[in-house]
Amino acid sequence: MLRITSATLYTCSQRVRLLLPPSASISTETSPSKRVENQCTVDSLYELSVDIRKVRKFRGWVLSESSAYVSETADLLRDMGADTTAIAHILETHPEAILCRPEDVATQRDLWLSVCPSKRQLMNIIEKFPASFFTLTHHGNQRANILYLQNLRLSKRIISKLMASAPQSFSQPVERNQEVIHTLREIYLDLGGEDSNLRVWLQKLLSQNPYILLRPAEAWRDSLGFLREKGFTTEELLTLVSSLRASIAELKPEDMQRAMDYIEAALCCSKEELKQVVICCPAILYYSLATLLGRFQGLMDAGVTMEQVKESPNVLELTTQIVLYRIQKLASYGYDIRSGSLDIIVGTKKDFEASYGKLQLRQQSPLFNPVAPLKSAEE
Repeated sequence: MLRITSATLYTCSQRVRLLLPPSASISTETSPSKRVENQCTVDSLYELSVDIRKVRKFRGWVLSESSAYVSETADLLRDMGADTTAIAHILETHPEAILCRPEDVATQRDLWLSVCPSKRQLMNIIEKFPASFFTLTHHGNQRANILYLQNLRLSKRIISKLMASAPQSFSQPVERNQEVIHTLREIYLDLGGEDSNLRVWLQKLLSQNPYILLRPAEAWRDSLGFLREKGFTTEELLTLVSSLRASIAELKPEDMQRAMDYIEAALCCSKEELKQVVICCPAILYYSLATLLGRFQGLMDAGVTMEQVKESPNVLELTTQIVLYRIQKLASYGYDIRSGSLDIIVGTKKDFEASYGKLQLRQQSPLFNPVAPLKSAEE
């Protein structure tokens, strides 16, 4: 009888323990080497339906901080239109948010609302980029950078995208962004662009790669100077800048030289042909030699010729695995890539599926013979 009672009591105690908030079992889970968790913080997050185990696993140190503003942070998010699910998701994804002082968060909210049409739209951004919003540093720099970009007549959509994707560019002094923008303006005009189209070009550049403002101005000059020495015209350079976007500022002249030397030797092409290959496939400038070698060798092993690659250099943008899959897919419908153009396999997955779909329909549709007698339905 005693055994049955003990077992029953143990089972009941286990069930009760499962229903308790995480803070109730902290003392049994905390080892001497770990910091003691703030029970008030844990309980407050638990009440907001936050997955404490997830926070403990990835950002456990947050739960041990003596000062936290859980309810205040939740109230600010709720005021911007966040529901219970959104609040829980944000605090699970970026629990450091509860360590931010409410007055700092309010200042950040007002700054971001200056480029967001509504609180609802701001809330959508915070849900996707909580770490960017709760990076509460250098409010003065943020404000100055926002005003500077607004004075350039950049759209609020572009500015808010920059703030969400590359918040570091707003925390740095406005002078650094001014230098980069000034360099981009000089490059655009020097390459034949018109001042009246500068804003549109700049907006397109920034929307395609928000990290442009984080690249040093000198890097742009060095990369373009190298390509100019290689004989690219101003029009061709403008095309490359527009295609590569901020990536061109990441390229080192010595790395570009190695890539171009390899392509020139692998394709046995002239200097002029090499230029056309680069213009058609600018990505080869930032691929490593190992990547270029692997992809080119994969094409050769698949039976593709150098001339085919030279005519469709964009094929080098695809991994060997993707190329082989597409070649096999086409072969199943009788298309021999070795005797045709590589254009059918280049491009995105959507592009290939469209080309493959047309080929599939062509194979399935019977050829119409205009001189053959038509059969009636009865026949």
